[in-house]
Amino acid sequence: MPKFPVDAPRAKVVRAFERLGFRLVREGNHIAMLRENPDGTNTPLTMPNHRILKSSTLRTILSQAGISRDDFLKAYEK
Repeated sequence: MPKFPVDAPRAKVVRAFERLGFRLVREGNHIAMLRENPDGTNTPLTMPNHRILKSSTLRTILSQAGISRDDFLKAYEK
């Protein structure tokens, strides 16, 4: 299993979330993304619009969006 990224580039993180079913809704000081689930509910995701995301920030985003670390790493490494 690959290691969790320490300083992840924003573009690569956004692409990983898009692979996990999220779509970009809004981009300003923060990036807002949304995933429509099969049961009709929506999962929101908000992250700072920084060039590089620290690992602690990324872990918090994953826990708030309910994404497992392994699922994210698979999408991130593609």
